Amino acid sequence: QVQLVESGGGLVQAGGSLRLSCAASGRTFTSFALGWFRQAPGKEREFVAGITRSDTIIGYADSVKGRFTISRDKTKNTVYLQMNSLKPEDTAIYYCAASANRAPKFEYEYDSWGRGTQVTVSS
Repeated sequence: QVQLVESGGGLVQAGGSLRLSCAASGRTFTSFALGWFRQAPGKEREFVAGITRSDTIIGYADSVKGRFTISRDKTKNTVYLQMNSLKPEDTAIYYCAASANRAPKFEYEYDSWGRGTQVTVSS
């Protein structure tokens, strides 16, 4: 398995931006796909964005398309989630996850998870 540690969350006003980071260790960084998920209070965890081991974008949730961008830096073993034009409904705990599958979009396809980072967007 791979160890994942998220950072970069915080409190931001609506319309603002944040960049989340997820540092990976324990396995070759280029051997797995990476995804970002989020879970808001009282809701199920949902897929936000994903990127394959060859840096192809798997996809974005409809609610974040055009506002969020996923990327990975192989030199730093880190995957990022750039979040722009944030809305109060983006408030959630954001999780980074790794998968051995080629283009995973579902939670059950991921077998390594970080502990999450809180993002709060005020109106």
